[in-house]
Amino acid sequence: MDLVFLSVAELATAVRNRKISAVEALDAHLAQIDAHNGAIKAVISLDRKGARERAKKADTALAHGEPLGPLHGVPFTLKDMHETSGLKTTVGFPPFADYVARQDSPVVARLKAAGGVLMAKTNVAMMLSDWQSNNPLFGRTSNPWNLERTAGGSSGGAAAGVVAGMTPFDVGTDMQDSIRLPAAFCGIYGLKPTEHRISLAGAFPDPGGAERSVRLMSCLGPLARSVEDLALIYRIIAGPDGRDTDLAPVPVEDMAKVDLKTLRIAFAPSFPGFPVAGDIGTAVENLARRLQSAGAAVEEAKLPELDLHDDLAQGGGLIGMMMEAAQPEPPDEPTPVSRWFEALARRDRSILAWDNFFDSYDALLCPVAMTTAFPHCEPGTPIKVDGQEQSYWMLPAHGAVFNYSGHPALSMPCGQDSDGLPIGLQLVGKRWSEPRLLGIARAMMPLTSGFRRPPGY
Repeated sequence: MDLVFLSVAELATAVRNRKISAVEALDAHLAQIDAHNGAIKAVISLDRKGARERAKKADTALAHGEPLGPLHGVPFTLKDMHETSGLKTTVGFPPFADYVARQDSPVVARLKAAGGVLMAKTNVAMMLSDWQSNNPLFGRTSNPWNLERTAGGSSGGAAAGVVAGMTPFDVGTDMQDSIRLPAAFCGIYGLKPTEHRISLAGAFPDPGGAERSVRLMSCLGPLARSVEDLALIYRIIAGPDGRDTDLAPVPVEDMAKVDLKTLRIAFAPSFPGFPVAGDIGTAVENLARRLQSAGAAVEEAKLPELDLHDDLAQGGGLIGMMMEAAQPEPPDEPTPVSRWFEALARRDRSILAWDNFFDSYDALLCPVAMTTAFPHCEPGTPIKVDGQEQSYWMLPAHGAVFNYSGHPALSMPCGQDSDGLPIGLQLVGKRWSEPRLLGIARAMMPLTSGFRRPPGY
């Protein structure tokens, strides 16, 4: 078995059936990290000793007939923003360089309780604030498909680690396409669930014990090499946890079994006024045709009558107000509370417009981002899309629309562009429909390229 490219479920089954030990699974991934991380810089804060102790305990428990759960003995990494007991959480920010949380976040605790063996953290954009993963503490993460290109951000280390076989899965955050964009750039799967589906408690380092300010638009979700693995991790980490009071008590169900012939799929090669590479738009159209040939009802989307550029601006304004509230000292002229409520009312109108759209469709197929992985550059540098310079800040626009609306969306690999780089497409569904959305993505897998291993790994 090529242990480092087994699925999460296959690894767990191999350990449970004693075909391999948890220590052997860990050592295989540590060897892969040693072989490739020097060039990629995806994995940081590696805890070899602690991980090996945890793997040994998993093997001992199994020997005593005590399976720990669906991840028994599976090694994994976490994006460097989850609070973890005994392991640094820095978000690439020098003032947090030595911060170690007193307790695990609920998501971390659930993964460990399911039997997972935490190995390390993965690199991020400093303070999770860019679509490239680069920071003063750990440097720059490169894309395993082409080291001259970015792996994306802010979950770039997570995506690069998964695609390179350094870890079978990771859990990222997504406020503006920060799971889906890196997943697309690296050629793996990434899920942004419905807002308030997975706990945000402990999802950012908090050395001072400040009140949590980020309560809207940001979501946690898994990155993995298959839809089945997304579904497995999602089921473990989703749902109320006793700490995040915003979580909705919606049942967390198994991935649905879906017949393509029963589906109504809308597709959009781009959104009005949003730039997109021709290869990506063509990939959307080609998959739409394949879905139609497979029996699905497919039509080009008549999108909600919304000003999506204004939605992006409004979303940015909400983020700005949340960041203002997080500052230790209030500004001289703080934003009036009335503006906050006006912004929420404006957002409600967009949420309801998309809700009405999904009354007519099971899913929307569209781009994840305006381009595939681009060359490393300074943030803000114009990005060339089919030879034309486009605003850097439009990179995540297709994905950020659904952070603003709160709808679940996932990125799935669907072929390669003319430079041989992965193309990721976005599948969006009705709020709270993760089991069905995952099932739709699973049913589409035979029509897409699915995960491909980068050359040399």
